[in-house]
Amino acid sequence: MEEIKLLVLDVDGTLTDGRIFIAPTGECMKAFHVRDGYGITSILPRLGIEPVIITGRKSDIVKCRCQELNIGELYQGVHDKEKVLCEILKKKGYSWKQTAYMGDDLPDLECMKKCGIKACPADADEKIKQICDFVSKCNGGEGAVREFINRLEEMCIAKNEER
Repeated sequence: MEEIKLLVLDVDGTLTDGRIFIAPTGECMKAFHVRDGYGITSILPRLGIEPVIITGRKSDIVKCRCQELNIGELYQGVHDKEKVLCEILKKKGYSWKQTAYMGDDLPDLECMKKCGIKACPADADEKIKQICDFVSKCNGGEGAVREFINRLEEMCIAKNEER
């Protein structure tokens, strides 16, 4: 296994439970799990892993959450996630094998197939679960991302002990 440098995350259904609350005024609301945020801000930097968000929807809520978590790489309104991730990898000089990806639904599938480590929440689509190396015990938005980050940390520790 190559050293993981990027963790790509989907939003709806992965960082959130996939539900979108829309008020009569058009205002949207989403809920994020605090433990996922802690994993992103406190554990990933220690591992030398950079978080990247690629999502199909556009949302000021997601932009705000990324700013709060110091996630500098945010791509919203993306319909071809594979193309965008290919451009990111080229720009950063990383390979697909150095990329971990956590997604939950079919728009993530083709992109995930190419990544070094693939993960999903417990309630992900069955086609996603079939290709994953890690299926969280948690549903999307309920700490699944943190559970995966903890697994990445265990893998890094084990790799360092082998050296």
